[in-house]
Amino acid sequence: MQIRAEPLTPVAFAPFGDVLAATGAPDKLINAGLCGRFHDRAQLDFGDDTGGRAGISIFKAVPRALPYRCDLLERHPEGSQAFLPMTADPFLVIVAPDENGQPGTPRAFLTNGAQGINLHRGTWHGVLTPLAEPGLFAVIDRIGATPNLEEVHLPAPFTVTA
Repeated sequence: MQIRAEPLTPVAFAPFGDVLAATGAPDKLINAGLCGRFHDRAQLDFGDDTGGRAGISIFKAVPRALPYRCDLLERHPEGSQAFLPMTADPFLVIVAPDENGQPGTPRAFLTNGAQGINLHRGTWHGVLTPLAEPGLFAVIDRIGATPNLEEVHLPAPFTVTA
């Protein structure tokens, strides 16, 4: 199977998570009017009864190229996961709806270099896929003692094209 990556927009990505971007007018001006605050752009969810907490980690991933062959999807059943690039480079986002505990038909999105994402809890997604060096991201996700990762190695990998 081959899928084409589409531009990342809030409407197209809504079933899977939130797009994090400073677009439009800021919600508030702070710091004596010198800073625009784009307020509350993600619905972070770390569960009520899992004993987890929010944590900020730094990920450094090996850059990939398009076309990209995807053979693994994962999800985090106990918490959302936000990816904020630390450079102004586009990255690839692969997601899929859940179909009876397995990934459904995948979709792929390309960020514009000024966007991050927040994946809703339980959303099937591909691995972190930067398209340029250094592949550096701040990641906000659930830190806890219980398992929060399910992986599926796809019996029929697919290719993402630009």
